[in-house]
Amino acid sequence: MIEVRDDGRAPKVATLPAAADVTTWIAGLQGEARELTDAQRIDLLRALEQLTCAAAGAQAVLAADLDASMRAAAAAAGVAPDRQGRGIAAQVALARRESPHRGSRHLSLAKVLRDEMPFTLRALREGRITEWKATLVARETACLDRDHRRLVDAELGSDPDALEAMGERELAGRVRARACALDPASVADRRRRAESERYTSLRPAPDTMAWFGALLPVKDGVAVHAVLQREADRLRAAGDPRSRGQLMADILVQRIVAPHVAAVADGTELPIVINLVVSDSVLLGDDPGGGHVEGYGDVPGDLLREWIADHLDDDVDVWLRRLYACPATGELVAMDSRARLFSRRLAQFLRLRDQTCRTPWCDAPIRHLDHAEDSAAGGPTSARNGQGLCQACNHAKQAIGWTARPRPGPRHTVETTTPTGHRHASTAPPAGPIRSPRIHVDLIWEPVLEAA
Repeated sequence: MIEVRDDGRAPKVATLPAAADVTTWIAGLQGEARELTDAQRIDLLRALEQLTCAAAGAQAVLAADLDASMRAAAAAAGVAPDRQGRGIAAQVALARRESPHRGSRHLSLAKVLRDEMPFTLRALREGRITEWKATLVARETACLDRDHRRLVDAELGSDPDALEAMGERELAGRVRARACALDPASVADRRRRAESERYTSLRPAPDTMAWFGALLPVKDGVAVHAVLQREADRLRAAGDPRSRGQLMADILVQRIVAPHVAAVADGTELPIVINLVVSDSVLLGDDPGGGHVEGYGDVPGDLLREWIADHLDDDVDVWLRRLYACPATGELVAMDSRARLFSRRLAQFLRLRDQTCRTPWCDAPIRHLDHAEDSAAGGPTSARNGQGLCQACNHAKQAIGWTARPRPGPRHTVETTTPTGHRHASTAPPAGPIRSPRIHVDLIWEPVLEAA
């Protein structure tokens, strides 16, 4: 049993159930509901929703206590203060089967709720609000000092029924307005800091589409959208059959890509290179399979063939380089290097083999090429001992108590052991059914200049 620390407001110290008890509950929830009336089904739906919220509150308590315990152990071992928390959020993420980024958010929320927002934590643990609503309260008060944050928390907690009844937008708006009233200067500072953190992103969407997003200052975001709308409306008025949404998307792509291609032709810009991995049987249309686009994911073969053909028609260079895979498993062949750092070819091979960060449930883009077994401990610089990781996962792996090693398997597999002794295996994604060597295709946005 795990004892929950009393925050001074709870009437008594409670104890959380053991993991085995929770597993028993999960088994009980797999039963049928055929004998229930519709009213009972609604009641059970509400009760299960409250259970979900309360479970998130219990996870927050456990995560905060884990953080305190592991930081204390690291301090006792002489770890520098700025490194004592390394790897804790990654362990929370692995336990919750989520990415390290989400694990970090969960842990940050847990510590804020424990230290500064006890009423919000209580509402979560009682099943009155969702974890996302607790996140909204924490997010909108992040610019306040501890005393002001506690004041907002206490005001919300003074009427738990009203807090429970609020929608997400209403709750965020009310907390944001209260924060502005308490400390308008800090809210303005937060806005300026947010503007400095602008960025763009790309992620897969259903049906072989992609979400391209941009986090912009509001004035820039509104202006970009207005320009696209105005140009789309002009083209529609001129008889263009495309929808307004299609036109806005096409105009965005044209205005970004076309100037770059022109600059490449002038020699003032470097070409764009997009890496594809596909079997030659798919590339030639003999197989119906697909391929992998670096930075995106898997795509069907017909789209790859259409994509390459379109670029050849547009005088875009297409370079082909052959990679080989094991016919039985689809694993790309290994490459070895005696160098301390992963060579250019080996580095590219690891990125193409692993595709995304190898940490389970992470899926972030690869930023670091890591020795699974540390090179300082004798780990070789090889494809077998190499793995692609995101920056956060590579830093977490360097914390005290983390180890990793390659292990035998039909495809490249790395086993990582956390400081608590939990083991997590990561296997490289399959390259698909292989009947022939795979082709690595570089699409290069560089117009082919004809000889004079």
